[in-house]
Amino acid sequence: MQIEKKDIRALSKDQLRDFFINNGDKAFRGNQVYEWLWSKGAHSFDDMTNVAKNTRAMLEDHFVINHIKVDTMQRSEDGTVKNAVRLHDGLVVESVLIPTQTRTTACVSSQVGCSLDCNFCATARLKRMRNLEPAEIYDQVISIDKESRLYYNHPLSNIVFMGMGEPLMNYNNVMKAIGMITSDEGLGMSPKRITVSTSGIPKMIKKMADDEVKFKLAVSLHSAIDSIRSRIMPFSQNFPLVELREALEYWYRKTKSKVSYEYVVWKGINDDKASIDALVKFCKYVPCKVNLIEYNPIDDGEFQQASEESINAYIKALENTGIVVKVRRSRGKDIDAACGQLANKEA
Repeated sequence: MQIEKKDIRALSKDQLRDFFINNGDKAFRGNQVYEWLWSKGAHSFDDMTNVAKNTRAMLEDHFVINHIKVDTMQRSEDGTVKNAVRLHDGLVVESVLIPTQTRTTACVSSQVGCSLDCNFCATARLKRMRNLEPAEIYDQVISIDKESRLYYNHPLSNIVFMGMGEPLMNYNNVMKAIGMITSDEGLGMSPKRITVSTSGIPKMIKKMADDEVKFKLAVSLHSAIDSIRSRIMPFSQNFPLVELREALEYWYRKTKSKVSYEYVVWKGINDDKASIDALVKFCKYVPCKVNLIEYNPIDDGEFQQASEESINAYIKALENTGIVVKVRRSRGKDIDAACGQLANKEA
């Protein structure tokens, strides 16, 4: 019976060093291979040109490198690039490159499907099939960095975890991926250029604060009224707004980092004065900014983009109380709608 080989990128540098020692080689060989896997992004052991052929053959006998593959890539007229990313087991996730005049942002996925049930989101209809491994998250970023250099002549500048999946439901793998992205042995990107967006899981927000993370936090809020929010995001019945508020207050006390609220305004759902007043009140609990997001309808159902008048009413009310608010217009409208609201995220 053939033994399934382990993905070598699941090993730490110390574990790689130990592997070579245990197989009669020098420990430094582990450092060499580790650099090829992460800094140089080797897709096969044959890429490791300064490693002896017999050593590469030994690695081939013991391990695999489960790299992602960009199956299809679509480029929008506005410059947005959407990737359908095939994983080693045949499952597919999506990632998006979002350009502006001054920077490029990678929007990456953290799960295949999603374990939550947001009614407005296309990904929620897929259900969660599995979590992404740290290397699979890292690979998405590497691919988009290459696209950024190819199409826009500069390296990737920002990363948002706003693709498929709920990042805080794959906490350990997301943290490991961010650790490698920010490491000098990986991409060396500043954590301040990374935003993790969550649908709002209080205990995990507190855990991030306790873990003293340095990246930014965004919360998909969409309503500051429990009854409306649970209609939009049924899972939130288990996480009432009072608990979310307490978690965000805890986050700010520990990190002194502002929170961004992602907020879609839908016609007939949260476009009334009571919803506006509730959001203004919620925004006063912790220093924050609000991103009002133009909705990309996934069907002709109940979730439809609100009028400009409604959006302007939100803007006026928020600005009148000193809250920073921006409107995020939908990107990549001329290509297939990206997973969930991913196509809408302009960093």
